[in-house]
Amino acid sequence: MFSTLKMNDSLCDCEMNEMTDCESGEISPGRRQFLVGTMYSLVSAIAGALGITSALYLFGAPKHEHASQWADAGDIPHLRPAVPKKINFTRIRMDGWRNISEKDSAWLLRANDGTLTAFAPQCTHLGCAYHWDEKHDAFLCPCHGSIFSRTGQVTRGPATRPLDRYTVRREGDRVWLGPILKS
Repeated sequence: MFSTLKMNDSLCDCEMNEMTDCESGEISPGRRQFLVGTMYSLVSAIAGALGITSALYLFGAPKHEHASQWADAGDIPHLRPAVPKKINFTRIRMDGWRNISEKDSAWLLRANDGTLTAFAPQCTHLGCAYHWDEKHDAFLCPCHGSIFSRTGQVTRGPATRPLDRYTVRREGDRVWLGPILKS
């Protein structure tokens, strides 16, 4: 049997491979091309599905955080009018399926008329932590010397914009702080 195949290679190749045209040497359309085309189509569909979902994950807008953007910052009766007080509070944030508890702080100021202002604890120059100095009646940033008034306005630079503020909501004697509003 092997000797027959060896003797007439060209004839045997044409008989064994029905998809080859012996005279032109080209493969005629058939099962092999259909299967190759099907495999390319499946690979393209999988790559497209993975590419689209990856692009949406990387470049899509993040989902809005849940309504828990508000954090309970405590009672306000202990606040003296016109004297800023640093308060610490806990903010619960959703990270995927986990609730993460984060410690945060703010400078809370109760005006003489009872309105509340909560300043974010970072200097608007480079994000350093500032403090209230009663002697100077101002917020002082020790890093680069910025000074902010009681209302958060810049009185001396290098900071160029006022202190950022939290959104404030009052419910009875409780203060709730929301997202930071950039000045």
